[in-house]
Amino acid sequence: GGSVIIPAFAVGRTQELLYLLREIKQKKLVHGHDGFPVYLDSPLAEEATSVFLQCDTDCFDPETQAVLKSGQNPIWCPGLQFAITAEDSKAINSDPRPKVILSASGMCDAGRIRHHLKYNLWRPECTVLFVGYQSPGTLGNALVNGAQEVKLFGEPVQVRARIAQLGGLSGHADKDGLEAWLRAFDEKPKFVFVNHGEDAVAEHWANHLKEEGYE
Repeated sequence: GGSVIIPAFAVGRTQELLYLLREIKQKKLVHGHDGFPVYLDSPLAEEATSVFLQCDTDCFDPETQAVLKSGQNPIWCPGLQFAITAEDSKAINSDPRPKVILSASGMCDAGRIRHHLKYNLWRPECTVLFVGYQSPGTLGNALVNGAQEVKLFGEPVQVRARIAQLGGLSGHADKDGLEAWLRAFDEKPKFVFVNHGEDAVAEHWANHLKEEGYE
């Protein structure tokens, strides 16, 4: 009977989720609330979604090409609604129906998602679903690590909603992917600079590259 709130990065991650939500509705995987509305509450994500739909079909994988050939929009589903203005965003939480809310930012440190958390974190019937990495020090990290109370807009909010994580949606290459990228150069790079990620992981990766003969 509650809502699912998904903090999602506006470009890439949101469109992946829209693809999955279309499939969920198409295959009727949700029972009892199968007509649930999906709110996309991020002006940037809405703009990015329109750009995705302008891509040449050669940019898509075979599965998505098959969806397009069947005459379907792969990232649209019945009940999808866009919240563009601040008034649109505020109106979402006055809708009593169980729903899915996709909003940015992905780590909950800024953006409209914070308003949806304020209205829903204290509701035990709701779920906050994280679909990306949560950096230490962010609100998202605090929630996935079991915070019982957080501050939003200067006010304490009890965390009673279910906190869940869905892995496998990262847009970043893993170790094997990065190595394959490096090996693809016709001329081996003279230097490799590691400047992104957690310190311990970056150091481990840099040491591995040195063992592989990179400087």
